[in-house]
Amino acid sequence: MLDQLARVARLYDFYGPLLTPKQRQWLELHYHHDLSLGEIADEEGISRQAVYDGLHRAIKALEDYEARLGYLQRELTLREQLAAAIRHLENYRHGGGEGELAEASRILERLLELPEGSTGKN
Repeated sequence: MLDQLARVARLYDFYGPLLTPKQRQWLELHYHHDLSLGEIADEEGISRQAVYDGLHRAIKALEDYEARLGYLQRELTLREQLAAAIRHLENYRHGGGEGELAEASRILERLLELPEGSTGKN
């Protein structure tokens, strides 16, 4: 699974536009520009606690969007399935049997047949 920093960054990629401008700004300052809570607070003229609370609310909002929409999980699942297909192709290339090639084909065919928005966990 993704570590917290990577998870917030990925969630931000998907759902950042749904946050308030202030939430986006603080997340970018903290996670993309590596500013501390104190540095953001000084820049904004507010308390460190206010920045902490604002970031906490922003991350909760991102997690809530993910819980409802699931775009990040869908992408992670798709990547796992593509990686599995690549492993089967590599195994075939290194002398594996026709079963490796057939399995890679099955995975790719399933992915191509997915309805829009499906996770493909079959």
